[in-house]
Amino acid sequence: MLEPGAPAPEVSAQNQFGETVSPDFEEPTVVYFFPEDFTGGCTIEARDFQDHLPQFREGGITVYGVSMDDVATHDEFAEAEGLLYDLLADPDGTVAEAFGLDTSGGRTDRRTFVLADGEVKSVYDPDLSDPDGHAEEVLHDARNEYIQGG
Repeated sequence: MLEPGAPAPEVSAQNQFGETVSPDFEEPTVVYFFPEDFTGGCTIEARDFQDHLPQFREGGITVYGVSMDDVATHDEFAEAEGLLYDLLADPDGTVAEAFGLDTSGGRTDRRTFVLADGEVKSVYDPDLSDPDGHAEEVLHDARNEYIQGG
């Protein structure tokens, strides 16, 4: 798994609208991996990032959710939950593997990466905490790191 200080991987995937997204990770970016759309903890986490999305955007921080679900499932999930950030479809696990995550079970572990300046800045294991509140923790840390006066 990528650790802080590692170069950001070059990745490309389709979002829930079928548009190809290729983040460059120069600007502050949160990439959170989750096991599956429409499951309990994943839904809580997705809602949590959505609830804090205005604060992330105010700080110039882009948020991406990634799972091994396909574009159609992500579209349904984003619509059902009112998600206004990109969910990247990674059905073959290419994006997850670029971040060093295991995809052998057809899903990824829950993991969050903060990237900026072309490198990994921090890594979170949300499984060690409640998914509800995880986005706020990431936002707080990212604000302190990237926003003057955080």
